[in-house]
Amino acid sequence: MGHASAALPVIDLASPDIGAATKSIRQALVDYGFFYVINHGIDDALMKSVYAESASFFQQPMEEKMALHKNSSHRGYIPPDFEGFEADAGGKGDLLECFHIGSGVDGDSKNPVNQWPPAERFPYWKETMKSYYQCAMGTSKRILSLIALSLDLDAEFFKPDGSETILRPIHYSGRAIESKHGSDHGANAHTDYGMLTLLSTDGTPGLQICRDKDGRPQLWEDVHHIDGALVVNIGDLLERWTNNVYRSTLHRVLMVGKERYSVAFFVWPSPDMMVTCIESCCSEANPPRSSSNNI
Repeated sequence: MGHASAALPVIDLASPDIGAATKSIRQALVDYGFFYVINHGIDDALMKSVYAESASFFQQPMEEKMALHKNSSHRGYIPPDFEGFEADAGGKGDLLECFHIGSGVDGDSKNPVNQWPPAERFPYWKETMKSYYQCAMGTSKRILSLIALSLDLDAEFFKPDGSETILRPIHYSGRAIESKHGSDHGANAHTDYGMLTLLSTDGTPGLQICRDKDGRPQLWEDVHHIDGALVVNIGDLLERWTNNVYRSTLHRVLMVGKERYSVAFFVWPSPDMMVTCIESCCSEANPPRSSSNNI
């Protein structure tokens, strides 16, 4: 694709050497804001089931999908061209479609706001997505514990329990969609908002990162697929929490003329967490940033 490749670190979550893994994660988040994880505990068979269920839903006619259009809690189906993240892109939307599944997947929520495709046509969708949500949450907690240790915090410091964490199956058609602005981007350049993102892809290329978001011209690097690995990045909230020591990196997805499926998992902290500058990230030389700069 004519771009340099990002040499992202690979973190083995099964490694008994916690110190080495913690050091690697710290370096990854200072240098890239992105890394891969292997031995992450999400079963390959479950991953394949998620992709199969995702494909069966997105292959439906638009009117069938729109019957589950996102509700006021942003759960459900989101059609292409509705999500424009790039402030200077002339208002372009993203050429992707996706489905949002949030907390309360266990059915214990007092306010069940998730939407589900009809069980008679999608008998395995709900259970498959619930299983993936729970496994991805477990993986996220393991990663967050390493991030906490890398910041000289207690391993349990970042608590995603009860948060508005979102599971998001995504489909890129691979073909240009009629847009008044035109775009070769499946997802325009953006940073993620929250604490942590786990990404699984089907191997189709297109994901790129830009380490210097203020640089001109922007230099983009390809993030290649590694079989069995997840791509992990942090969001604006964790960048802010670490006083910009760790970076929330600009990224995008280019259309490469091929259909593409991916599964994102956006992790937020518990709603009662107080976000203040982490002690190991501030000093006289790097004082806490002004609260007026809140994200």
